[in-house]
Amino acid sequence: MLTDNGSCYRSHAFADALGHIEHRRTRPYRPQTNGKVERFHRTLADEWAYARLYRSDAERCQEFTTWLHTYNFHRGHTALGGQPPATRVPNLSGQYS
Repeated sequence: MLTDNGSCYRSHAFADALGHIEHRRTRPYRPQTNGKVERFHRTLADEWAYARLYRSDAERCQEFTTWLHTYNFHRGHTALGGQPPATRVPNLSGQYS
């Protein structure tokens, strides 16, 4: 997980919530990297978290898996020439050994 250096991301509670997930922080005073994180957060908010009304937090969380699959495998990204991120990962489908 990539986050900025905010105090909430340096807390023990956040580290405990991550469990075994690797946590990386952006370099201080490096707005280029932080911009990527901020843009992804904006995309999350616009296209998933607040894209529609959810009846509960559980329903919102359940929808996240579907949204993440669409984001990674079907949604074109300008920086990738209109291709989804999955196209950049070699052997994602497991076709090659």
